[in-house]
Amino acid sequence: MYHFIGIKGSGMSALAQIMKSIGCNVEGSDVSSYFFTEDGLKKLNINVHEFDSKNIKKDMIIIKGNAFDENNVEVKECNKLNIKMHSYQELLSKLTRMFDTIAVCGTHGKTTTTSLITHVFKDNLDASFLIGDGRGSADIFNKYFIIEACEYKRHFLKYYPTYVIITNIELDHVDYYKSIEDLIDAYQEFGDKATKKVIAYGDDLNIKKLNFNNIITYGINDSNDVVAKNIVYSKEGINFDVKIFDSFYGNFNLPIYGKHMILNVLACITICYLEGISKDNIELSLKSFNGAKRRFNEYVIGDTILIDDYAHHPTEINALIDSVKQKYPDKKMIGVFEPHTFSRTKKFSKEIGIALNKLDYNFIMDIHPSRELQSDYPDITKYTLMQYLDNCDSIDLNEAEKLVKYKNCVILFMSPNDISVLENDFKKILEL
Repeated sequence: MYHFIGIKGSGMSALAQIMKSIGCNVEGSDVSSYFFTEDGLKKLNINVHEFDSKNIKKDMIIIKGNAFDENNVEVKECNKLNIKMHSYQELLSKLTRMFDTIAVCGTHGKTTTTSLITHVFKDNLDASFLIGDGRGSADIFNKYFIIEACEYKRHFLKYYPTYVIITNIELDHVDYYKSIEDLIDAYQEFGDKATKKVIAYGDDLNIKKLNFNNIITYGINDSNDVVAKNIVYSKEGINFDVKIFDSFYGNFNLPIYGKHMILNVLACITICYLEGISKDNIELSLKSFNGAKRRFNEYVIGDTILIDDYAHHPTEINALIDSVKQKYPDKKMIGVFEPHTFSRTKKFSKEIGIALNKLDYNFIMDIHPSRELQSDYPDITKYTLMQYLDNCDSIDLNEAEKLVKYKNCVILFMSPNDISVLENDFKKILEL
């Protein structure tokens, strides 16, 4: 029996589903409150318990989520019984050895790019996958394994990739990486592990500092190997031509929004091209792509648009806002933002404020601490961010009524944490 401590985490949930799909007995534990990853676990009849020392048995294989330490009751019990605990990345490392692994990394766009590639590969080739929005599945007879590879604490260095895709490099996880040079070094080391190719966004200034012999680049500038040309944005999506190695490859007309989505699609096109999927089949699959979970997820209720998104870094917030303005240029936009981690809020409050000020009004929630403690950042609160905002108010999970006067607007709910209680309460108000 595999027992996952912290099974509702997006990566842990996906990994648990993979182990179940290849025939293992799987269960796990977590907090009682709902998290969106539960849906995938329930579909596979994976039992989820509340944290309790009684869940731990000596004959179990324990997978411990990275967010949990010796203060967790189940971790304590494992130590008491002298049961070895394996990390998420240790188990995933073993799986990457079994397949031709396509590892997608980068500060932004990992989940969407991994989802795009998985979607096209599943339509055209046999592929297992692990996506950072809580989805995962595998078949030991598949050739390919498409994974989202996170750079936090250099975890991705444990994996064995055939291809490495780097979407961009920007300083983040500032509780671990103390400089951009440290982060670039981590990506260099990971890219060096690719046995076939590194596929990278060639217009990124930090990616330009990397040095690979086996690299193929994509982007907007003509200096790239795979280039998007003649780009036309509209309310219906984006139309663009693609050139590969200076030759016209084809035209793509897709229901996507924002420049960042062109780049995600180019990464997908590149790996599909290298693995022999035809242009027509790539485009056909891309047209049916419905998005990753919690990335530009839309809900339309009357004349009000609700968008649920994972955005928490200033670059991601800017990309989201640009996408919304492309699709809904005539509507007012209201932001509901939950800052994520004290260290990120301390480092990026001014930049986040500049991004959010593009909206007509903002509501700011308390900081979600994740793995951090307020006591280590006593002066960092939501007001650290709010001082940089022109028009804003605070909001809690139980204050959906504050949003009522913003009907006939686009409401952007932005957080990597689950704030569905607030969203769902507002939906109920709109549906009355």
